[in-house]
Amino acid sequence: MFWLTVQKGAFDAGREFNVEILWNGPASETDFSRQIQIVDSMVAQHVDGIAIAAAERKALVTSVERATAANIPVTVFDSGLDSTQYISYVATDNVEAGRLAARTLIELLGGKGKVGVVMHAPGSASTMDRERGFTEAMAAEGPDIQIVATQYGMSDRSKARAAAENILTAHPDLNGMFASSEPSSIGASLAIQGRELKDKVILVAFDASDTMVEDLRSGAIDAMIVQDAHRMGYEAVKTIVDKLNGKTPPRRLDLRAVRVTAKDLGEPEVKRLLNLQ
Repeated sequence: MFWLTVQKGAFDAGREFNVEILWNGPASETDFSRQIQIVDSMVAQHVDGIAIAAAERKALVTSVERATAANIPVTVFDSGLDSTQYISYVATDNVEAGRLAARTLIELLGGKGKVGVVMHAPGSASTMDRERGFTEAMAAEGPDIQIVATQYGMSDRSKARAAAENILTAHPDLNGMFASSEPSSIGASLAIQGRELKDKVILVAFDASDTMVEDLRSGAIDAMIVQDAHRMGYEAVKTIVDKLNGKTPPRRLDLRAVRVTAKDLGEPEVKRLLNLQ
């Protein structure tokens, strides 16, 4: 759902500003080599601009800098890059979003307990920032809560489920869990439901999908930290258009994440964020 909503935002901007959007990406978020091929192909076509969500903060540097050298403006969105050769960075403030997740879990746990974390994948700047914000806020604001285990879901819901299963097996007294991405969240929810632990283990998830919304309704997920994916796609395109029109887009545009619980699902802003009818 996240990437489909980002795509809708990008295409909405394309229609508004009368630019053609060429949308492409690897089948897997961990397929760095395929993303490099896609970017290099766009540079070879000499497109007018590129907006990229880098799957890995180092792997895409050369390709992005090649685009810049070819005078193709690049906006980085969603996940950061170890380069300064871009015109704008459009993303959720992921460190603060991680802190919001920690504060939510602290509140739901009543300030004490044991928690596990199902992380996303090594090298993904956005999720690493979320995980760092979560860990920092948990240490500072939840001194009676212990993070007892962390494992990667590798951007795959089956692997994330296995990671969550491992944590639950090793720590049968676990009270809570944080998952830092959509696939990690779905995998963690499946593991908790499979063990009939939704009334025992509190799950704070990140991002949203139709499945996750249903899990929120059923109580398998207790809260979601949701990004404004539509605006992210829209603003990524708008920064390129502004640059092409001689304007100076903001160097950085931080978007705010929102906490959503089941009781919030009827709120107009939440329905917009989750694309609910």
